[in-house]
This record gives sequence, C-alpha cells and structure tokens, in this order.
Amino acid sequence: MTTVKPSLELLRSLTDEHVLRELMRERRLTRADLAARSGLSKPTVGESVRRLTEAGLVVDTGERTPGGRGMGRVGSYYALADTAGTALSISIAPDGVVVERVDAHGDVVGRTRHDISRPARAERVAAALRSATTQVQEGGGGTTRLAVVSAADPVRRDTGRLVRLPDAPFLLGDLDPVAELTPHVAGPVIVDNDVNWAAQAERDLDPAGLRDFAYVFLGEGLGCAVVSDGAVRRGHTGVAGEIAHLLTTGPNGQATRLIDVFADLDLRHAGTTAIDVERVHRLPAAGTAALGHAVSGVLAAIVALADPRLVLIGGSWGTHPVILDAITTAFDRMPRHVEVRPARLTDEPSLTGARAEALDRLRAAVIAQRTT
Repeated sequence: MTTVKPSLELLRSLTDEHVLRELMRERRLTRADLAARSGLSKPTVGESVRRLTEAGLVVDTGERTPGGRGMGRVGSYYALADTAGTALSISIAPDGVVVERVDAHGDVVGRTRHDISRPARAERVAAALRSATTQVQEGGGGTTRLAVVSAADPVRRDTGRLVRLPDAPFLLGDLDPVAELTPHVAGPVIVDNDVNWAAQAERDLDPAGLRDFAYVFLGEGLGCAVVSDGAVRRGHTGVAGEIAHLLTTGPNGQATRLIDVFADLDLRHAGTTAIDVERVHRLPAAGTAALGHAVSGVLAAIVALADPRLVLIGGSWGTHPVILDAITTAFDRMPRHVEVRPARLTDEPSLTGARAEALDRLRAAVIAQRTT
C-alpha cells in the first residue's frame, strides 16, 4: 500500500493557517506561544511567522517578553497586520439601519445607527445605509473586505435585492443593498432575511443539538426560518418562510390568513400591516387565546411540512410569557406537535447572526490571501 505524503507547500499552508487562526483568537503571541498552542516545533512556527510577515499579514508589534540575565531569551510579540482588514455587519430593520465594523479578532471596532422615518421608502433607506456605512468606515481599520446584511424583508437569493410582497409591513419599494454597498467594500455583499440570520444565531449557540428546527418570529412583522441538517432552507427564490399568508383559524372560527388575524383583533398600526406590539401585550384573555390559537395553526402547518425537532419562538411579542403560554397550550391540542420554547437570543438576534457570518467570511478571506 502506497502512502501519499503531503507536499511541502501543503504543510506550509496548513501551518500558516494555524498561525493566522491563533493570532485571530489572541491580540498578540510570541513564536514560543504559537509553537506551544500548535504542538509544532519552534523552527516550523518561526518559518511560518517569517512567511506571513513577508506577505504583510503579520507584524512584529515591537513588544518584547522579559528576558536576558538568566531569564531566558527575549521573545517578540506578533500580531495580525492592518492588512487583515475588517468586515461590515448590517441590519436594515423597521427601527433603523445599524452598521458595524468587525475585525478578524471578532471585536466590533465601529458602530453607527441611523433612524428611518415611516413609512420606510426605499430611497430613504438606501440613503441611510450609505451614510451609516461611510460614517463607520471613517475610523480606519484597513480594507473593508466584505459586508453581510440582515434585512427585515424577503430577499432574492440570486441577487440580494429586497422583495416587495403584498401586505409587507416595512419597506415601500425595492431596495438593492448589493448595489448600494459594493462601492464601499473590496469583496462580496451577502444579503439575507433577518429571520434566517436569527435562526443561524440560535443554531450557533448549540451547533450539535440544534440541527433541525423552525424559528418563528412574531414581532411587528411575521416570519419563519426552517433549519434542516444545520442549514437554513431558503427556497427556490429565497422567500421560504413567509408565514403571514398561511391559512389558520381566525377569531370568528373561520379560515383566514395569519396576517388578517391582526386586523380582526385590531392589532395593526393604522394604514399598515405592521403589528402594534404594545397593543398585543395589552390583549385581554379572550383575545390572547384567539391569537394563540391562530399562531398554533401556523405551527401545525410548519410541523406537517418541515418536520422540525422543535420550534423556537422569537420576536418582541412572541416571547411574552402570557402569549407564549397561549400558543403552546393551543398547539398541544393539535394531533401532531413538537416541543415549543422561546428563543434564547433576544438582543439583536438577527444582527448577531449576520455578525458571526461576517467574522467567519473575513477570517476565511485573510487565510485565503496567504495562498494567493
């Protein structure tokens, strides 16, 4: 049997990747630190540090360890160079545009927010997006390699454009975040629906245990993400999970679209399909029971079609204890049901998911630069 030995270039590439990843986890390390963490020899790590320094990806910080006079050799601290660059994580939501700048260590090194007036028209949102992006980049930090965008609207998976659907509660008109952001970044612009990013953030809390679940978002808008085998299923065009138009049981006992339940219960903001969250929280017991029954019908449809192991409920009113109890009580009466529990991330879950994706892609880009 012939044993195929890795090529010298492959071994060097693997070593360089390991050194870069360790320097992404820590702000500074000596060659001895890097060798101890990897189990590689000091000469091997030293050669990697030399290559990466020549490539402009690693720099000598000028800091030294204590040494000399019987204390051992003085060690030099190394760190990622500014050429590692940064990435943008962005949220486009009813309450405003948030743009963050993330470095390869995973730190948010810049953040700005621009409010959006309502009704949110595409041209105003685009202007806020451009302005916030420009502002967050003023602090330096090297090249902005890429951007990851979370949008509170359906997103076409082939173009990244936001899709205007009937009864959409947020954006009036079509918005193209890719076109708006491409002049500001050196690499790709990745756009997806906010509920999908929130679901990925929940999955990342327990990647081994959360591989098949549905994430149902109940806030000013309605949405669902289905995660199967650890991956979000986006559908042919990218608008899978739009539950607002699923048929369920309305307050009058008749079949009705979920979005119309909120009109029947007088829970919409005037002149829009956006749900009035404060009014939902103040619902009397009968109204809460009717709402819980309507949502449970949607959960039954999701379970029947997607076969998740559990359903997570997120959103500003979906996690309210009284409402969540009404939903689970009604859902337990369904002939087929699974565990339902509140989402764990309640503070910017969609932006959390987008930020994690931006960091992963930034680190991959830095490592790929070594091999090009």
